[in-house]
Amino acid sequence: MDNDRHKAEGGRGSAAARVMSGARFIAETLQGYGVTHVFFVEATLHKTLIELEAVGVRRVGTRTEKGAAYMADGYARVSRRPGVCFCQSVGAANLAAGLQDPYLGLSPVIALTGKKLPIAQHRNAYQEIRHAPMFEPVTKYNVAVETIEQLPFLLRQAFREATSGAPRPVHLDIAGGWGAQAIESATAAMQVIIEKDFAGYPAVRPEPEPGRLPAVMERLEKAERPVIVAGGGAAQSLAGPEILQLAEALAIPVATSLNAKGIIPEDHELCVGVVGTYSRACANRVVAAADLVLFIGSGTGDQVTNEWTVPPPGTPVIQIDIDPRELGRSYPNAIPVAGDAKTTVARLLGLVGQRRQATSWSRHAASLVRQWEEQMEPLCRSGQVPMRVERLCREVTRMLPENGVLVVDTGFSGIWTGALVDITQPGQTFLRAAGSLGWAFPAAMGAKCAAPDRPVVCFTGDGGFWYHLSELETAVRCGIKTVTVVNNNHSFGQTIDIIQREYGGQPGNEGDLYLLNDVNFAEIAKAIGCFGLRVTRPEDLADAFRQALASDLPAVIDVVTDIACRAPAPWTPEGGERHEVCETGE
Repeated sequence: MDNDRHKAEGGRGSAAARVMSGARFIAETLQGYGVTHVFFVEATLHKTLIELEAVGVRRVGTRTEKGAAYMADGYARVSRRPGVCFCQSVGAANLAAGLQDPYLGLSPVIALTGKKLPIAQHRNAYQEIRHAPMFEPVTKYNVAVETIEQLPFLLRQAFREATSGAPRPVHLDIAGGWGAQAIESATAAMQVIIEKDFAGYPAVRPEPEPGRLPAVMERLEKAERPVIVAGGGAAQSLAGPEILQLAEALAIPVATSLNAKGIIPEDHELCVGVVGTYSRACANRVVAAADLVLFIGSGTGDQVTNEWTVPPPGTPVIQIDIDPRELGRSYPNAIPVAGDAKTTVARLLGLVGQRRQATSWSRHAASLVRQWEEQMEPLCRSGQVPMRVERLCREVTRMLPENGVLVVDTGFSGIWTGALVDITQPGQTFLRAAGSLGWAFPAAMGAKCAAPDRPVVCFTGDGGFWYHLSELETAVRCGIKTVTVVNNNHSFGQTIDIIQREYGGQPGNEGDLYLLNDVNFAEIAKAIGCFGLRVTRPEDLADAFRQALASDLPAVIDVVTDIACRAPAPWTPEGGERHEVCETGE
């Protein structure tokens, strides 16, 4: 992210005001903020799309509005700049639904929609409903642009809102019907001002109150069994190096949320893995036994805490978060600290006194990790056919390039990869769905647009891949060369045990609720113009990866796996109350 201060306009790149169309203003502004791609569904903002081509911004026409939103999300998470998507009025409801995942995943997506002019509102205009209420729950800034004069102020504010504090989506509803022509075609004397500080995130790194940090360090140094839990906010802040330094200085084990997986190398002796419901048992056991938990950039929701049982209620907790409203939301804080994660942990490092060597606690945590790994090893080496998913995850770990991006779906895909794929190289990136099944494939396409020189691998199940299979055509047409690994067990595997238990042996067609047709996705991919391979034997996986990565085409590896495989269940403290975790996914 470019944080350099520009001389003009107090840090703003700008040109003199000149008469231009709204379409030209939007295009120059997006280009000036560093946007390289926009994701859209026809038909909308035609004049703007033409102007975007003129200024060198790539236009990616998608097959679905949710696909466009997910691509913008993946783009934003990898580029660390806002991702931009738009659609016409009738598609606004679909686009709003697609913003749920970037909202939950704290991703800065800027969504533009067209709406009819005020004279047509509330008069049964064709395809028109009120957009604002649909976008309100999934954005932090949701405004209507009614006149050309508003455009410079509201578009610039959209970038400020999206990138400052906890990043989240924003929405501009632009007057003029399906194409927002009223704003696009109108002209005015406008000045294109680019506030470089808000071109990426975190836009601002607030400092913690200095007086709180000595108390935090004192508690960390006195604790016998401290644990760090790093969350998505720590990953967004790029706080991994500082967290690792703090952990090494004080011999503190580090667990991560699924959002922060890979923030420190997962083969490090202090890393205990992903904690919560989508987790490793060793991580849950370590955090549950802690006598002090330092949450860094974590929302302390039900997933990272295994339904608020890990750590158990009553455990002393310190939270560091950029959003003061999160401090103490689920666990009363012994010491709440508002501040940017990277900046705050760096300040804590300056207070470290005597460095600790390995302690009995850190050695115990490492032994729990080894026990977990020994338990999983026979499954990860299995030669069984149909294939075990643990073996598939082992091959993904081995074959993911050192600068690779791994984008995974929710459900079993999130659990399998969170627990059994290791992110060990500093150049590797792990991105996960914040809850929307089917997100991973279009998000991987957006990630590839943001980082065309990095290998991008999508991990999804057949149930997840069906959601946006049509975007294979987009990938071929636009030359977006991802590798998609489909864990194909022809089912929604995460729900099988639950449905069978609910049936309780009574007669009926329980498979109607979770079985899917056994389809060869590699053949579908080849028919669309992709590279495709079906793999049925584990010994063929490595060669399939090599071929896909070298294919110079969008690639699909259809991996036939055992429908009986179940992702690891979360470990819960004895007496801890947990509800069934269920999402449709593999």
